[in-house]
This record gives sequence, structure tokens and C-alpha cells, in this order.
Amino acid sequence: MELKADDINPEPNLSGRDFLTLADYGEEELLYILETAHELKAKQKSGVLYQPLKGKTLGIIFEKASTRTRVSFETGIYQLGGMGLFLSSDDIQMGRGEPIPDTAKVLSGYLDGIMIRTFSQETVEELAENASIPVINGLTDLYHPCQVLADFQTIQEVKGNLKNVKLAYIGDGNNVAHSLMLGAAIIGMDISIATPAEYQPDYEVIQKAKTIAAKKGSKVEVTEDPVRAVRNADALYTDVWASMGQEQEQKIREQQFAEFQVNEELFSHAAKDAIFMHCLPAHRGEEVSAEVIDGKQSVVFQQAENRLHAQKALMVALMA
Repeated sequence: MELKADDINPEPNLSGRDFLTLADYGEEELLYILETAHELKAKQKSGVLYQPLKGKTLGIIFEKASTRTRVSFETGIYQLGGMGLFLSSDDIQMGRGEPIPDTAKVLSGYLDGIMIRTFSQETVEELAENASIPVINGLTDLYHPCQVLADFQTIQEVKGNLKNVKLAYIGDGNNVAHSLMLGAAIIGMDISIATPAEYQPDYEVIQKAKTIAAKKGSKVEVTEDPVRAVRNADALYTDVWASMGQEQEQKIREQQFAEFQVNEELFSHAAKDAIFMHCLPAHRGEEVSAEVIDGKQSVVFQQAENRLHAQKALMVALMA
């Protein structure tokens, strides 16, 4: 059975939009993408052929290596009827000094969309400013919005909703923490983030999230106390202590984050039916104990699979 693109409700219309940070999207728009993700997952599991991007090409630019981002986007565009064109920084002239605006304009003449995974948020924004096709932020040092779409899809699947959920994030105040804060604030979900004092999230991002949350009646908390953050949480989330590019800080961070491991003792302060989340890859014995990540309440592989479905929904919304 083959379905047409208009079988999914196109409202709100996001066609042609960029996806650089969750702060550019409203609650209704994010919920629409998530609803589409659930529908596309159901179709894929049922063997339903759905190819609204037939004949379209997504350029996939990587300046940072990845497993989940590359495989999910390449598989996703293929399942939607299109083609993914992998472009490493060694393969294109942007990696050899060609101005970003020139690359953006050239690729706009060849492609129907661009996904870029890189270091600087400014690179993504400059690419989007000069491209005439949708640009998707696959990860920067500041934000990881695609990950949070999959995270929220997973919470919806397990908990049935987002608004009555408390999310606790424990560890480094990094790009994942930034996007979780913004996403939670936009949706109206309570979030508590616990980090060592030296590794708190970016101040401007915190203030932006708190401003949005105040309008939604939800709470954004940043603390140095992991037990406080976790207390009565419905979902516990952590990430590696040293992200890509920070490997030289590994030993120092192991000492600084020693009290921030998500283990059974810390997990005991959460709600009884709390779930454990991690964007992967994970280091058992560091940011999370093996008992937690491999335990019955862990949803990390369901969460990882949902990268495929959430990103398919995003491509349909922006490119179909």
C-alpha cells in the first residue's frame, strides 16, 4: 500500500523552514512534528510504503563523526523515497576554506535540504542564512535539537504525555542540556538540571528557557545538587562527561563529576516508575552505572531508534 504526502495533516505548514534551535519553534509546531513521528513510526512498523520525498536529495555534512545521526538521516531519507548524500569536511571545499555563503548557494542549486553536524552554531546559522533550502542542525557545541525530538517522542510513548512530566538531567551542562531546557520550556514540562558549578549550562540559554517557561507555567531549575534535581522525577537523563573535542579533559572531568553519576542510589530518589534516558554513546561506570542503563527502567535503545522516526517527521515537515 502506498500513501500520498497529503495523507498526513499538513497543519501547521513548516515547509521550507530551517531547524537550527528549538527556540525557533512554538509548542504547536513541535507537537505537530512529534505527532507526525508517531504516525511515521506506526507506518514503518506496519510495512506501509510512504514516500513523500521521492526524488529529493538531502546533503548530509559532517565535521563531527556520528553513528546515530548519520545512520538515522541516511536511512530516513531513503525510507521517505529520497536520497542522502554524505559529505564529510574532507570531501567538500567548505573544509578547505571556501566561504560558507558560497557553499550554501552552490548546494542550494543541487539539493532539497541540508543537514549539518559541526562544532560552531554560527556555522549552521551562516549556512542557513545563505541557503534557499531548509537547513537542519544535526548537532553543534551549543545545541542538539534533533536529539530532543526523539527524547520527547520516547517520553510520550512511555508516559503518555509531556506536560505532567518532570525531567531531571544530571551531568555536563552541554548542548543536550541546552536543547532539553528549551524544549521542555516550550512544551510546558518541568525540568531540573544538576551540574557541578564549573559546568553549568550557558547563562543566556538558561535565561531564555526560564523566560519561555514562565509564560507556560512550567519550571526550569539549575542546581548543583543531583538529589534535589532527581527528587520525584519521572525521567532521568544523562550524557557523557567529556563530549567530542573534550577528550583531553577526561581525567579532570572524572574527578569533577564523581558525585553526579546516575546510579541505583541516585535513581532511588526519583518516582518509582521513572525511566532512564541517555543520548548515547554511554560510558558504563562513569556517568551511569551498568545496573541503571541495562536495567528494566532504561529506555535508551527505544530513544535511539526514535532518532530515525523523529528525523523522518522533521524532513517531511520541512521538505515535503
